Amino acid sequence: MKVEINYKKICDCNPKHLNCMTGAEWMKSQLGVWNFSYDKRDIRDKKIHPAVFPIQLVEKVIQLFTHKGELVVDPFVGVGTVLLAAKEQKRNALGCDINSKYIEFAINRIGEPDEETTQILLHDDARNLNQYLSPETVKLVITSPPYANLLNRERKNKSRRADLRQNDQFGKIEQYSQEPRDLGLLDEKEFQAEFSIIFKAIYPYIKPNGHCVINVTDYWMDNERIPLHINIVNAMNNAGYKLRNTIIWDRRNIVNNIGIFGYPSNYITMGTTFEYLLDFIKR
Repeated sequence: MKVEINYKKICDCNPKHLNCMTGAEWMKSQLGVWNFSYDKRDIRDKKIHPAVFPIQLVEKVIQLFTHKGELVVDPFVGVGTVLLAAKEQKRNALGCDINSKYIEFAINRIGEPDEETTQILLHDDARNLNQYLSPETVKLVITSPPYANLLNRERKNKSRRADLRQNDQFGKIEQYSQEPRDLGLLDEKEFQAEFSIIFKAIYPYIKPNGHCVINVTDYWMDNERIPLHINIVNAMNNAGYKLRNTIIWDRRNIVNNIGIFGYPSNYITMGTTFEYLLDFIKR
């Protein structure tokens, strides 16, 4: 069933412009390496959600690719960071997640709608998201999906200093859910195929030249580097999108107590120190 939600700009900016930014703000955003800090609005408790990106990151992406009033969508909304950022930036937004616990938390987190915009949360599979949308209404999709089966294993904390490894996360499986539809249960090849299906279904509902920004990391599993960002690029290409920009999220300022990983015989770069923001455009 289609959801009734506004998607037209409410600002006085030139409609030919990509966003509401000034020239000075635009110049700062051209740098290809970004870093952010968590603030009091962020959820840091991994018992609530194991992987939440900073609201400052989402706000910057929203400011860069939308005008006030336009529609932002998150197919893997989790605890609602994208929708909260959209609300604070005066954008309409819609998000879904298969985990009812996350949806309930997100509803309470976002609170009452403001007078100008609406944020809607749906307890549903991302594969069904297109059923709620109207054609060519979405200006931006931004999401941090499950990183394939990265979390679906016992946590060993190998990136931490040895004396800090056995914390309350040690030995736990932090996977979002064991729901069979959860992309977090799939290996990278299965993940790529399902991800492509989801975004191909969303494609007709994105405005011409609308953007999709995917936050993803590569990871190390069974002594092998899994270049998941390549799987994302392949999936999006197969779904009809074109890679426009690659942005590096430099996470060094929020990572601490790093241990010696692989020393002295196996050099491995620390995946926790950076992630990708892959920006795709509707062809």
